[in-house]
Amino acid sequence: MKLNTIIPKGLKQAYKSELKMYRSNLKIGDYKTAWHHLERSHIIGQSYPLEHSYSHWLMLKFGFRQKDIKEIVGQIIRLLVGGWKSFINHVPLGNTGGANVPPLKRMPIPKDIEALFENQ
Repeated sequence: MKLNTIIPKGLKQAYKSELKMYRSNLKIGDYKTAWHHLERSHIIGQSYPLEHSYSHWLMLKFGFRQKDIKEIVGQIIRLLVGGWKSFINHVPLGNTGGANVPPLKRMPIPKDIEALFENQ
């Protein structure tokens, strides 16, 4: 069994870039685009416990900001189990991480992110 602990450098850079775009869009009130970048950060980091959990933490905060009870509850559940599932490499790849999708559903990975994975 492969245990995931540290995100590779190239993925870490892409992950941080998505979070930067998330924060920039959040700051100007473009919540739809902000959420899109948060979902992308989740896809990139979901196989690594710290990054995976941090994406869900930001999604929880976003849910509170939007007063979205479904998102808040969904993120609390995901925070409780997501990190350890990453550690044991048992995540549904491509899943965007929001409460609007089933937590165990595999989803198509955007082509640019797929290319990042292939180069690791």
